[in-house]
Amino acid sequence: MKLTRRYRLAASHRLDVPSLSVAENRRLFGKCNNPHGHGHDYVLEVTVEGAPDDSGQIVNRAELDRLVEQRILQRLDHKNLNTDVEELKGVVPTTENLAMAVRDALLKNWPLQVRLSAVRIAETERNRFELAI
Repeated sequence: MKLTRRYRLAASHRLDVPSLSVAENRRLFGKCNNPHGHGHDYVLEVTVEGAPDDSGQIVNRAELDRLVEQRILQRLDHKNLNTDVEELKGVVPTTENLAMAVRDALLKNWPLQVRLSAVRIAETERNRFELAI
């Protein structure tokens, strides 16, 4: 059985590949290459998988929420992904790379009895990224 919990966070970033010219970056990333960056109201979904225990739940939701709050939201919410998030420094902070950073942060010394199954991040109404684990 799977459970998905949804969280919200706001963060800014600038998509820019240093080895490309200004014109190439602008062509590749469009308005996401704004020199001053831009922000998103991200929707993060964390999916876990396991069997229900004697309480009828696959995971204690409060424990999962605490884990996401400590490992993800406190570190990413209202941050500049280019400069404030260690794992993304020197990496183009696309939402694809953000999803991998979230996965890695959650899995480090994973304390829950369920398996992390997926990380999904909606960047806009049109862009949603899913990383199956």
